[in-house]
Amino acid sequence: MNNPFIQIVEPLDPKQPLKKFFNLSKLEDVRYARLPFSIRILLEAAIRNCDEFLVKKGDVENILNWKVMQHKNVEVPFKPARVILQDFTGVPAVVDFAAMRDAVKKLGGDPEKINPICPADLVIDHSIQVDFNRQPDSLQKNQELEFERNKERFEFLKWGSQAFKNLRIIPPGSGIIHQVNLEYLARVVMDQDGYYYPDSVVGTDSHTTMIDGLGVLGWGVGGIEAEAVMLGQPISMVLPEVVGYKLVGDPQPLVTSTDIVLTITKHLRQVGVVGKFVEFFGPGVAQLSIADRATIANMCPEYGATAAYFPVDDISIGYLVQTGRDQEKIMCTKRYLEAVGMLRDFKNSSQDPDFTQVVELDLHTVVPCCSGPKRPQDKVAVSDMKKDFETCLGAKQGFKGFQIAPEQHNSIVKFNFEGHDFELAHGSVVIAAITSCTNTSNPSVMLGAGLLAKKAVEAGLTVKPYIKTSLSPGSGVVTYYLRESGVMRYLSQLGFDVVGYGCMTCIGNSGPLPESVVEAITQGDLVAVGVLSGNRNFEGRVHPNTRANYLASPPLVIAYAIAGTIRIDFEKEPLGINASGKKIFLKDIWPTRNEIQAVERQFVIPGMFKEVYEKIETVNKAWNALDAPSDKLYTWNPKSTYIKSPPFFDGLTLALQTPKTIEGAYALLSFGDSVTTDHISPAGNIARNSPAARYLTSRGLTPREFNSYGSRRGNDAVMARGTFANIRLVNKFIDKQGPQTIHFPSGEILDVFDAAERYKQAGHPLIVLAGKEYGAGSSRDWAAKGPFLLGVKAVLAESYERIHRSNLVGMGVIPLQYLPGEDAGTLGLTGRERYTIIIPEKLKPQMNVQIKLDTGKTFNVIMRFDTDVELTYFHNGGILNYMIRKMAS
Repeated sequence: MNNPFIQIVEPLDPKQPLKKFFNLSKLEDVRYARLPFSIRILLEAAIRNCDEFLVKKGDVENILNWKVMQHKNVEVPFKPARVILQDFTGVPAVVDFAAMRDAVKKLGGDPEKINPICPADLVIDHSIQVDFNRQPDSLQKNQELEFERNKERFEFLKWGSQAFKNLRIIPPGSGIIHQVNLEYLARVVMDQDGYYYPDSVVGTDSHTTMIDGLGVLGWGVGGIEAEAVMLGQPISMVLPEVVGYKLVGDPQPLVTSTDIVLTITKHLRQVGVVGKFVEFFGPGVAQLSIADRATIANMCPEYGATAAYFPVDDISIGYLVQTGRDQEKIMCTKRYLEAVGMLRDFKNSSQDPDFTQVVELDLHTVVPCCSGPKRPQDKVAVSDMKKDFETCLGAKQGFKGFQIAPEQHNSIVKFNFEGHDFELAHGSVVIAAITSCTNTSNPSVMLGAGLLAKKAVEAGLTVKPYIKTSLSPGSGVVTYYLRESGVMRYLSQLGFDVVGYGCMTCIGNSGPLPESVVEAITQGDLVAVGVLSGNRNFEGRVHPNTRANYLASPPLVIAYAIAGTIRIDFEKEPLGINASGKKIFLKDIWPTRNEIQAVERQFVIPGMFKEVYEKIETVNKAWNALDAPSDKLYTWNPKSTYIKSPPFFDGLTLALQTPKTIEGAYALLSFGDSVTTDHISPAGNIARNSPAARYLTSRGLTPREFNSYGSRRGNDAVMARGTFANIRLVNKFIDKQGPQTIHFPSGEILDVFDAAERYKQAGHPLIVLAGKEYGAGSSRDWAAKGPFLLGVKAVLAESYERIHRSNLVGMGVIPLQYLPGEDAGTLGLTGRERYTIIIPEKLKPQMNVQIKLDTGKTFNVIMRFDTDVELTYFHNGGILNYMIRKMAS
């Protein structure tokens, strides 16, 4: 090993001389003890991987000197211990790997060099939909439909698990990626190739950050970036600032972890932590279970940080015991962390490191709350929900407004469902889902929901039958303890049957609403409501017919389902009236923290974790029966509408092409602030009048067979047509919401894909104009791949979400940013101009470049290639082209 730090390597246990570690305490550098714990993990990885090529001694020095270098835009490499993928982003990653093998072969290289070097786990959890609910066999029927719809994709993934080394597949029906990671995949300390070192992970899901709650440093990256890591490349990152978030005080008895996380999300949005690490400390952390910490860490993308880290403490070690991890490995984990100064005692303030800044929250000030109606950071106290929603009804169209005329605020539409008459109004709940990794990893809120359901049923309360209720646990462990504690039957009685193990409603796989409900919503132009225990509620994401969507704790999801409306003041109004005529209030059935903790202590035990996870890779019989090809090169089926060889590498040569000035580009779209990846590349249903639907119909499919955009991410023809296809898209060129734009040469209003095709045929390059936080939300690589295929050469925005900017770079699309204080308004841009972007021969990170308009106006913008490595990718036409050339040469 040519490592300049080899002298600090020693055995962890003298009795096992072959099991070594880099003992950072032997650096004898006073700066180490002052580093945030999250930065210590970056330091350890740099020291262990130091080869004076990919990782240099200067990188180690920069990290050690974090206190000084954090403000200097210094680039450092980071090699994570492992990669985690889910199927929506994992399928296109495996498709790219298969296509890269073909490309390397064409260039005369060895295709089997394209192989994961860094271990990767792929958890299939995004494919199942809520087609059936409120039936005893809903789970079985949904899983059968999942296999019927996704058989091609699953066969392809099974091929990938056999063709590529170091790629493990966790079959469908096992649970949500982040919960499986927390309960099973996470090591906390790795024991690999004769070395102990901290576990760390990057994942193709922005909510990979959930694992930070267990002391495993992790964050979401685009699928493109993850592929490079899998191929042995370090992540190139700007050394981050670290915001210390101090927790003090004890939570009030009625407050849940969901309330705490929604409060923190709003607070950190206000503080401004985009691109930074947040590290939690203070005596309040010791009050939080690992599940509570994971809930907070999971919402990290919603407050914009890169990672939200809780260092390992004795509660973390206790969680490893509770979840049935190997006892000897747990002992080694603790011994290693103590040896390198990475075991935290949150009550000992002398351990507090230096931070960039410190902010504080007194947990006692947190009140029960929800978030919505359109963004996760828009917290609303439960006591204000009725008033806030009614204000939103009349407010101007926007994040907190629906612009409903005052005389229509109390509109009522009568409808019939299964032979009974009902009424819908603005604020009526039509979807109530306990779903997603934010909460289903947390026994306290799940058991809280179960106990509330028990008390509700015993009090004689019910949920209206037209409301689409569902429960999609994060793992089989949840079902186990809900059943063993006796609350599952009460959840089922209220309609919250287990419908599947996956993201489901939170990702947009909410399935259809009853036709009579949709007709009533449409007839009255009603603002119907979805309430979910998820992490995202962007417009058009949960369901096309729920214009308002609120994030809430699992107990509150049930409470709003029983009430049937969001327009209720729980303090003053009853949830319902039982058969005896008694008014039942929420306070009458809300379980106490002591009740919940007693049940949790009794029923959440190590044995159930062992039983569930011992058979996780073999328990799905349908998966086991899949027949996948065994060839090392994939045989593409031209008839497939799910898996298609992408055109990214067509015409690729070993020689680099010099980047050229972009001449006379048209603006394809013009956006305001907070355009999300859901707007750019929706994951939900495929509208019947869309370009993607027309393509699938031309291939002989019926609407019933369309499935979702998320499930078709292995087919670029569908995904290009699905780019900017969100029905809630707000394009400034058009005076109504929808996936359309103006084709300026003809003046016609066209679907976005059709307009882009016209421009492409005429040889016109395209750009996209945007405001702040462009690309917020999920880490979807197709939100960069799709615009690339449409011919978008650059995006000009006020600011970017971190992962999306990285993905644009990875596809060779130039992220441009207005100079401070400037935007489209101050520059007088209408978007109808033609844009010439001057690309100099010699590029530098974050340099200014000039844009010339056909009107004669010129202005400068920042080219957001933040590091030399990103410039290397750009010169290659993208990160995958770079890797192919590297492997083929």
